[in-house]
Amino acid sequence: MSRGEREATELCPECKDPGTKGRGHAWGSAAAVPAAGAARRRPRAAAPRAPRHSTPGCGAGLGVTVGCRVGCREAGSRSLGNGRPQFPPIDAAARACGPGGRVAYISPGRAACAAPGRCACDAMARLTGTRPVATRRWGCAAAFLLLLLTVQAAQKADFSGDSTAATINHSLTLLQRLQELLQNGNGSDSVLRVRSAASDEPKVFHTHQLLLSLQSEVFESLLHNQSVVTLHELPETAALFEKFIRYLYCGGVSILLHQAIPMHQLASKYRVWGLQRGVAEYMRTHLASESSQGHVVGWYHYAVRVGDAALQESCLQFLAWNLSAVLGSAEWGSVSVELLLLLLERSDLVLHSELELYTAVEGWLSRRQPEVPVAERVLRAIRYPMIAPSQLFRLQAQSAVLARHRGAVQDLLFQAFQFHAASPLHFAKYFDVNCSMFLPRNYLAPSWGSQWVITNPARDDRSTSFQTQLGPSSHDAGKRVTWNVLFSPRWLPVSLRPVYSDSVAGAIQPVRIEDGRPRLIITPAMSSPDFAGVSFQKTVLVGVRQQGRVLVKHAYSFHQSSDEAADFLAHADLQKRTSEYLIDNSLHLHIIIKPVYHSLIKVKK
Repeated sequence: MSRGEREATELCPECKDPGTKGRGHAWGSAAAVPAAGAARRRPRAAAPRAPRHSTPGCGAGLGVTVGCRVGCREAGSRSLGNGRPQFPPIDAAARACGPGGRVAYISPGRAACAAPGRCACDAMARLTGTRPVATRRWGCAAAFLLLLLTVQAAQKADFSGDSTAATINHSLTLLQRLQELLQNGNGSDSVLRVRSAASDEPKVFHTHQLLLSLQSEVFESLLHNQSVVTLHELPETAALFEKFIRYLYCGGVSILLHQAIPMHQLASKYRVWGLQRGVAEYMRTHLASESSQGHVVGWYHYAVRVGDAALQESCLQFLAWNLSAVLGSAEWGSVSVELLLLLLERSDLVLHSELELYTAVEGWLSRRQPEVPVAERVLRAIRYPMIAPSQLFRLQAQSAVLARHRGAVQDLLFQAFQFHAASPLHFAKYFDVNCSMFLPRNYLAPSWGSQWVITNPARDDRSTSFQTQLGPSSHDAGKRVTWNVLFSPRWLPVSLRPVYSDSVAGAIQPVRIEDGRPRLIITPAMSSPDFAGVSFQKTVLVGVRQQGRVLVKHAYSFHQSSDEAADFLAHADLQKRTSEYLIDNSLHLHIIIKPVYHSLIKVKK
């Protein structure tokens, strides 16, 4: 061992750090060591050691390391005459060491020192013109600030917004390479054999365990100790397994209406949660899509099986608001007993009349032939008082289903005839009229409301008027109520209306058009003693065109105590001609007035 090598193993004269031979000091990763062949110095009393640490928020997060202990990190501070240090750049410190100098440098990984030479403390002192004792005055603070400034400069260089900066994005090429990797099976380390009852030959997929495990914890478990796995799938899910595997490689997949359920089943079975959420969102947003056999009823039944409450509610709401379209479709026959009873309990069903609903229920009972208790429960959910007496007589005479179950609904038919024979006010004295049997649904017949198409609704205020029957009772068949309707596309609440300013006489505060919101007011144009015991519920249906069909998107309901819906089209942008609420630049509304009866006087029976 040469004399220079022996000296390199002794204490650093500045920080007293032993054992630095061939590796530099140990604080951070790299530091200066004494030059080989330097004169021995008399040992000094051991100074308190600074703790070994990195610099969180600067070097630690970037993998950057710098300096040794106290003395070497203190170098680089030069007094400005006002007590503040000045820090030269790192490359200047490196040049000051000269050939063979040893100084720490910043790198993404673990730093290492340069060739043996003089200590960086001496180099920094010579560069700044200060004595080693003066350089130690600033200690860790100097090195920390030096590192901080360097990191900040690097960050500014990366995010400076220079006009010459550009992003090189080859993600599409990467996706293409991943697809080729799946198709060609290059470098495959696992094999999936998919069997189904529809085929004797399994489908074989040469896959890569890493890519499958990243997306699915089920595949991670299956491929843990084996490279060949046999999977058993239903015919409909096996037909989509190639698309499913492609999603695991590339993160995207295209599906059709009839493929939504089997794709959701694959995502749920193999716990690919991102795909599961994506398919569920696809189903919720494509309820209005037109299909030959219908799909909403099937999606609802599937949502019940898997426990997706959000999809259940979306399907149920769509079926309720667009029941007339469903009643005439092929999927009406696939409605389950539970779904049918849920629909019949609702008062927000949108259909032409209660007779239309009875006709559809009669066809469902004839086709499905359920058990007698089920059939009777379904028939008792029909609201017979909402059907005219002449039509009730025809049903009793011609309906085979009603004749078969006459005993189960005889009391309801008799009560319906009584309702039509007496005045509602007199009827309410003896019977409970607050039950759902006497509450109308959202009927589209002209006697219950009117359709209103507003062309270019964002232009100005509009008004219209129409008449409805006083109530569904035949006793009030000849009585009409006139209603006035006002539509304002940019109504402003009091807090946003223009006011005169105190600062400038006569000046009015500017008001933006977008500050207003659509407003619809419905008021009766008359008052009558016949209104006693009757209140009116107003329902406004907003129609939209989806997938070529006009369907109900929203239904707003409010009672007689209020003349308008507080949230009417609150999120609609009628200023845009491409708004989803407009059909050919027109707003399609259907206003329905539903009388609700109340008992004023109770008579003891």
